[in-house]
Amino acid sequence: MNRDFYEILGVAREADGDTIKKAYRKMAMQFHPDKNPDNKEAEETFKECARAYEVLSDPNKRSAYDRFGHKGVDGMGGGGPHFQDVGDIFAAFGDIFGDLFGQQGGRQQRSRTGPARGSDLRYVMEIDLKEVITGVERPITFDTDDSCQECEGSGAEKGSEVESCATCGGRGQVVRNQGFFSMATTCPKCRGQGVTIKSPCKKCRGAGRVPVNRKILVKVPAGVDSGTQLRMTGEGETGGRGGPPGDLYIDLRVKPDPRFERDGAQLYAELEISYLLAILGGEVEVVTLRGPKKLTIPKGSQYGAQVKLAGEGLPSLRGSRVGDLIYLLKVIFPKKLSKEEEKLLRQINDL
Repeated sequence: MNRDFYEILGVAREADGDTIKKAYRKMAMQFHPDKNPDNKEAEETFKECARAYEVLSDPNKRSAYDRFGHKGVDGMGGGGPHFQDVGDIFAAFGDIFGDLFGQQGGRQQRSRTGPARGSDLRYVMEIDLKEVITGVERPITFDTDDSCQECEGSGAEKGSEVESCATCGGRGQVVRNQGFFSMATTCPKCRGQGVTIKSPCKKCRGAGRVPVNRKILVKVPAGVDSGTQLRMTGEGETGGRGGPPGDLYIDLRVKPDPRFERDGAQLYAELEISYLLAILGGEVEVVTLRGPKKLTIPKGSQYGAQVKLAGEGLPSLRGSRVGDLIYLLKVIFPKKLSKEEEKLLRQINDL
């Protein structure tokens, strides 16, 4: 079971950004892998803290988490941890680790020539309010980079090899000593890649990746709201040198429906009725997201009264409950009466 992100960092739900950052810095220092070598439990806690900070430090993700919990930020109920290894964490929060463990954040200063995780991608998807009821499957297309098939991602022409950079020894960085101080900078020869290619692939020009237009099917669950974020593991940019791909994040926007106002799972609508129907009561046909329905108006209904259609609202993302559709009555009085109508009303008034 997923632990609460606020509990993980030891902060209150109303904590501001600075408090959350300070709490994460404290936890990162305590459970940093370089301070806990060969301690698998500490490393997992380190990852857990990073995931909590990633969500709570982002206003959009935090809002989705506050409303929908882990489902609001993890997509369709799965996906596993966002950070596959500690290198991902160093790359994401290098500014924080730079303060704690020196310019390169601890482990990030090691060789950069190994497999690199691909970048995460984001896509904004709009859906109609009606589609919130059942969820929807929709194909999307987007531009990204994919592994070059010609060189199988190596960047080198077939028959040639990728060689370790002679300038940095494959580390991607060069170290310059100045008195008592050492300064690591990106290798100017290989530009931090740690390798050199003498015969670049003609198709990708040595990049190992080529631009592509991808098309995938996105399954949006029922009950989502604007701000809900779905995570599609492994659907992001292809990793470098055989590294794992990044993730694709779908930011959902629910288009407003002029007929209804939404409050979580509840729907509200205005309904105009005649003064006679308000007095005598009766049935009237109303519009719902699921089609026309019959609504019973109680006798003696007053202007502004609420009449409910149970179960005609929206489903909840976090459970099986379905909200209601609530109509706010607007009693309409005629501006002109016929002589017969006025005569009858005066008779009623005399009674």
